[in-house]
Amino acid sequence: MPDYYSHVTKKSSSAVLVSIDFGSGMHAERLQELVQLAVSDQLKVGAIVEGKRSRPDPRMFVGSGKVAEIEQVLIQNDASLVIFNHELSPAQQRNLSLHLNCNVIDRTNLILDIFAQRAKSHEGKLQVELAQLEHLATRLIRGWTHLERQKGGIGLRGPGETQLETDRRLIRKRVKLLKEKLASVQRQRKVQRRSRQRSHVLSVSIVGYTNAGKSTLFNRLTRADTYAADQLFATLDTTTRKLFIQECGSVVISDTVGFIRELPHTLVAAFRATLEETVQADILLHVVDACSPNRDEQVEEVNKLLKEIGADAIPQILVLNKIDLSELSTRGVGCVRDEYDRISRIRLSAKTGEGLELVRQALAESMTKNPEIMHNESANIDKITDDCATSTITFLNEQNGNYYGIK
Repeated sequence: MPDYYSHVTKKSSSAVLVSIDFGSGMHAERLQELVQLAVSDQLKVGAIVEGKRSRPDPRMFVGSGKVAEIEQVLIQNDASLVIFNHELSPAQQRNLSLHLNCNVIDRTNLILDIFAQRAKSHEGKLQVELAQLEHLATRLIRGWTHLERQKGGIGLRGPGETQLETDRRLIRKRVKLLKEKLASVQRQRKVQRRSRQRSHVLSVSIVGYTNAGKSTLFNRLTRADTYAADQLFATLDTTTRKLFIQECGSVVISDTVGFIRELPHTLVAAFRATLEETVQADILLHVVDACSPNRDEQVEEVNKLLKEIGADAIPQILVLNKIDLSELSTRGVGCVRDEYDRISRIRLSAKTGEGLELVRQALAESMTKNPEIMHNESANIDKITDDCATSTITFLNEQNGNYYGIK
């Protein structure tokens, strides 16, 4: 896959992060997330510049005083990269780069660069390249003729055609080719899904906010060796495995790409083929980082993205992961049942393996009972910790295998 961001995101000794509070809330949380994104992109955070504004400046997003402050911080930290925790317009990004005399990228650029590093499969590389090209098509300045094998421009440029027009035409040509290849991949996935549907195999997708522990849970359940790490977007490519449920048979379970707030629309569109596995699933295991102070907002963000791709009506089982690191550890492994007496929420630790039996039990119940009456919790999820504290909790005694219910 060509490195379309090599001129934008060359790794520097340090990067300066810029985050502006517009009074919409969650500023500290979004800034913390930006730091994690930068670290995941193998960047060293040299300094953080914060500020408050009522609205963005149309020319350079921030005022002239703040631009001067950023310039001083760049010099002090010997940094050559500035990352804005917001989406910049092409004009704003260009003006800032010229004024600061360094590379300036926004949150979308950063996420796209991380995705480009994480993509390992042929399908993943195609999807990332498509997202990069569609994003950069509006930000062309020069230097995109490397997309064409033929060099020198002979026979390449039409009468009176400018360099910019040539670059745009080459990108349109490449985008069309990528979409055709992804359409072929999508057809192959449909054939595979039809085969599973004819065999009446339950399809399960693991979804959730990035770094919630989805891949760790997937590896524990299927004994796979999918890459898992404490970083954002550690896993990008969808992995599917068979999971045998005793006395019920096999289910097909997929580990999907993690979600994040303000996920670039170009990525959502480009990853349509991969996200199709989620849309066509029978059940979603919605994994939540139980030790995150923003878990409720993360659940809401994931549900918003599920609605965007048309998967909001699929029944969910909420999995509160990492209880070994949170205050929920005092309550132990447990589950919550809905009005249909189905397991709707589970507390577990994918890292230690505690509570995995409850996931298998929940999937077994889904295979044996009528799926049409399954309770869909994705539309309206109350506060997680409050609900777990007041609902009926079922605890597992690992010594004798019995379950005990208390109010």
